[in-house]
Amino acid sequence: MGRSMGLTMAIALAGVLALSSGANAQTAAPPAENAAPAENAAPTADNAVMLTIFLKHDQSRPLSELNAQLGKQGYYKAFPPAGIEVVSWYVMMGIGQVVTLRLPASRLREVNRIIENSAWGSYKTEFYPTYDYKAVGIAAHDKAQ
Repeated sequence: MGRSMGLTMAIALAGVLALSSGANAQTAAPPAENAAPAENAAPTADNAVMLTIFLKHDQSRPLSELNAQLGKQGYYKAFPPAGIEVVSWYVMMGIGQVVTLRLPASRLREVNRIIENSAWGSYKTEFYPTYDYKAVGIAAHDKAQ
């Protein structure tokens, strides 16, 4: 799949998630009296997405300068947000960092805004919303045996 097609699919998925999560503040119904607010929602089988974020560092600047900017912008304090599961967090040499989070779809905007406000300038970012396919893939493999 080409980069353009993958990006188009990712944007479409993000749009569907935003629409289905009730993220539109003007039309969203108020939460039920005992319901947990969206910012405290836990990922469940019916609302969880995984989000892989490529944090591509600015190679024209030294690491110490990038880290100082991240600290000044509050990145280390804000990311990852409380209650968001970090599935993996790797350094990809020559690229930067690759972080995969598991979160309720309703918190997708929150994660995006944290990155926009605290990581831009040190990193160029790419977002890839994904879902857990492991059980389905293994079941298909086992069935084929």
